[in-house]
Amino acid sequence: MPTVLDAVPVYFDPRMVADAHSFSPSAAKPAQAVAAWRERGFPIALRSPRAASIQALCAVHHPTYVHGVLDGRIKNGFDNTLPAVAASLPWTNGAMVDAANAAIANGLGAVAPVSGFHHARHASAGGFCTFNGLLVAAAEVRRKLPQARVGILDFDTHYGDGTAQIIKHLRLDWIVHYTAGAHYHSEDQAADFLAAIPALLERFAGCAVLLYQAGADPHVDDPLGGWLTSRQLAQRDRLVFEHAARLQLPVAWNLAGGYQDPIGKVLAIHDATMRECVRVWCKPSSASGIATAGTS
Repeated sequence: MPTVLDAVPVYFDPRMVADAHSFSPSAAKPAQAVAAWRERGFPIALRSPRAASIQALCAVHHPTYVHGVLDGRIKNGFDNTLPAVAASLPWTNGAMVDAANAAIANGLGAVAPVSGFHHARHASAGGFCTFNGLLVAAAEVRRKLPQARVGILDFDTHYGDGTAQIIKHLRLDWIVHYTAGAHYHSEDQAADFLAAIPALLERFAGCAVLLYQAGADPHVDDPLGGWLTSRQLAQRDRLVFEHAARLQLPVAWNLAGGYQDPIGKVLAIHDATMRECVRVWCKPSSASGIATAGTS
């Protein structure tokens, strides 16, 4: 396995993008995040994901729910039945599947620039989440590697209730799941949270891959979050990538939540996550000359 990458694999296809007519920007973020990363000169290698199959979605969700959402008869996580949103869902979930498989293959990691997973339950949507791509990806990894354990590290600001419900419902005891939203909520917890990350990563030692939700919504200025500064969020990501690399634990990460207006504030947080993973995963020559943004 390589100890460094020439470029970070990023699984993106324009078909992942939709206008969800929603307060949440997540359905449009894939294209915006990728454009920002290219503008800043990050060493990324764009790869086209495959759409997740009906079988892959039904391995995690009730078939009636899957077909109802895709056919426009059941509401998605944005509380509507827009065909454009339904059409994007196999691609966003497929990007997470392919990022997980790529991370396992290269030994370091890959990126799915998507959001909208951890509130999706076995047979219902919620909180801007329709299908749980974290568990869709985990199930696909397990299908290929029947003895594999898969880690899910959820650093979105909200509790990953959908992920927890599906794990319990389907008895997925081979998944190691941690959601920070169950434990951390206020600025006075920030130092303790950051100090706990190295030991927390040890829980995932031996997993085939770590699926990491690098949420932007814990930012102090987020209307739905509010307890970490920009510098602390960057430190969070640096600790995750450094300690995962030390454990030889491949990481597939996504964007998760972020609701500040204008969207550029959210994208700056996702830029910082990319910057930290580039520092850990890529050759120094590949990481040189990257544009930086101010932090607070």
